Amino acid sequence: MSGGQSAENAMELPILLLDKDLPVPRYAHDGDAGLDLHAAADHTIAPGERELIGTGVAVAIPEGHAGFVQPRSGLALRSGLSFVNTPGLIDSHYRGEIKLVAINLDPKDPIFIRRGDRVAQLVVQPVTRVSPVVVDTLPDTTRGEGGFGSTGS
Repeated sequence: MSGGQSAENAMELPILLLDKDLPVPRYAHDGDAGLDLHAAADHTIAPGERELIGTGVAVAIPEGHAGFVQPRSGLALRSGLSFVNTPGLIDSHYRGEIKLVAINLDPKDPIFIRRGDRVAQLVVQPVTRVSPVVVDTLPDTTRGEGGFGSTGS
């Protein structure tokens, strides 16, 4: 089980298999942060094109948590597969199929995704709700308003 948790003390994640022929999302290795999600159908994504990929699963993220769907790093490196809205956010009250807005970032080669391929990872994390408070000024910090590239790297 990931994150130093054993199977006995891990938070349960209810998963509805919308396509029972696909593998149940699971961690590939002990210590992994993300559950592997699989493509529910074949897809060919041309260079620069977007495609909606179903995963055949729906989940019930517990209240106080959110799911974050991210590309698998190996596919990103080998083929240029990414997601337009990375990370994709799954709120705790959403109960529909997890779908991925995939994009092919390779300038010349199409990406071929086959049904059952591991295409993404689902990471479930606690989230803190905040109460927005309008103020006239923000507290000072050493960084201040320094943005992109302000730290020298």
